[in-house]
Amino acid sequence: QDAIDRKEKRSETFKTAVHGLETDTPALKTEELGRRAPQWVRDNLVTMCMRCKEPFNAITRRRHHCRACGYVVCARCSDYKAELQYDGNRPNRVCQECFIFLTGHTVLEDRKGKHKGILEKGAAEVSSRSLLCSSLQLLDKNGKGSTRGWFVIPQDDPLVLYIYAAPQDVRAHTSIPLLGYQVRDMPQSESRHLFQLAQSRQVFTFVADTEELKQRWMKAMARSAAGITHPEEEEEGADE
Repeated sequence: QDAIDRKEKRSETFKTAVHGLETDTPALKTEELGRRAPQWVRDNLVTMCMRCKEPFNAITRRRHHCRACGYVVCARCSDYKAELQYDGNRPNRVCQECFIFLTGHTVLEDRKGKHKGILEKGAAEVSSRSLLCSSLQLLDKNGKGSTRGWFVIPQDDPLVLYIYAAPQDVRAHTSIPLLGYQVRDMPQSESRHLFQLAQSRQVFTFVADTEELKQRWMKAMARSAAGITHPEEEEEGADE
């Protein structure tokens, strides 16, 4: 019975760990873990470890791939070795969750009890249930520089704009409560499709890749700013 309980626990741990990847990076089924080579998550899709959520940098926190599930993880979270059947049962670098599942060994977890904050929702998970999500640029206040990121308005939190650095990051770096903002159209500038969110002295300027995408974002943000949480509410208001 103990062996059955341990196997079920490891299975649930792995299922939880791989939940939320985008459809273009399919997760391996539990029974395939270690038996089949995973499709690696591309380095440029993440800016932080997909396990501990710490940002990557060039010196102290480098990117590594778990050879079992394909996640991009830091050295600390991939400091484990497990034999993988698809590689002739040779030991390979794996993440902690896959190590536990493949070997049955327990690992002391110093992050137990850490609850997810409001920003700690994975971009892929949130995007799969979003009113709108895409890449946008956010201009600096002086308008001279810009930052490209992954922007999402979730279905279950439709009055907030979440901003991720990359589309598969496991944590948003900031959010903007949209309620009460005004959405402003701006004339096209140097082939850039500009629009703004403004409230009092707070102004955010965005750049969309196309005019069609710009219009979609303006409509979605205006709906959220007005407190409309479902498209049906907007249609009912128009009928009245």
